[in-house]
Amino acid sequence: MYEMISSSLFKLLCTFFLYLAAGYLLAGCDGTVNEDKIIDLEKLQPLPTLQTEQSANTLKIAVAAIISPQGTIQSYQPFLRVLEKITDRDVVLVQRKTYQEVNNLLIRNAVDVAFICTGAYVRQKEYMQLLAIPQINGKKTYRSLLIVPRSSQINTFSDLQGKVFAFTDPLSNTGYRYPLTLLKALGETPESYFSRTIFTFSHDRSIDSIIDGIANGAAVDSIIYDFFQKRDPSVEAKTRVIKKSRKFGMPPVVVPRSTTPAQKKWLKDIFFQIHNDPEGRKALDIMGVDRFVEADPDCYYF
Repeated sequence: MYEMISSSLFKLLCTFFLYLAAGYLLAGCDGTVNEDKIIDLEKLQPLPTLQTEQSANTLKIAVAAIISPQGTIQSYQPFLRVLEKITDRDVVLVQRKTYQEVNNLLIRNAVDVAFICTGAYVRQKEYMQLLAIPQINGKKTYRSLLIVPRSSQINTFSDLQGKVFAFTDPLSNTGYRYPLTLLKALGETPESYFSRTIFTFSHDRSIDSIIDGIANGAAVDSIIYDFFQKRDPSVEAKTRVIKKSRKFGMPPVVVPRSTTPAQKKWLKDIFFQIHNDPEGRKALDIMGVDRFVEADPDCYYF
């Protein structure tokens, strides 16, 4: 009984002090209520739509996790420094773990420009505008590659049944949607076909999952695979390609839907000319990009 009374008394005192604190906050120094600090619940207005949090001196650029954060910083930092020089603005790199999180930044107008995956664009293109695409080794298209350990006996997609498979991201075209179409053609799902699946959230991690023996197969971006194959001898020594997809439009560079025509043209001019700048040329070489060119909307479909 004593414990019950004590508990009730404690709750009563907590409630009293909460009301006392609220009254103090709403009151002026003389103890009278400050009308300006009263929230009228009958007159609440919807919160305004989030606008881009930037000044005229800031350019926010998001990069989807096509490669891991460490790899993104190494690849993109020189390019961002050149952009700072050309635009005379502070360029801020914005990274998120998933493709959807980067899409959300575009939807909320929280960034100026974003490098995203083809699948992420196709799924939510109504919220963004195409700005440019990278031309790589003279090409404007790329493929999905199914890779396996070089030493394995796996030679076809059917050999992967009952094995561990690595996807990149649920919005990835090459790392998820393409292998999904192969499964659909067989009347299968990832759960019914593979013994286990994992999401790595970047293509370099998917490649590592094969090299490290974590997965028996993985679907990766041909651009990233070729890039790391040239940079790291172990990629070619420890992995091999068993299947290639049809050609897809290059992962695009986009801007939010709300971007004005003047702002879009200004950005386009910069991206289309940056390869003519000596430092820009070096930065693009580090990224493995020839130059940026016009995007063809007809290339983006499933």
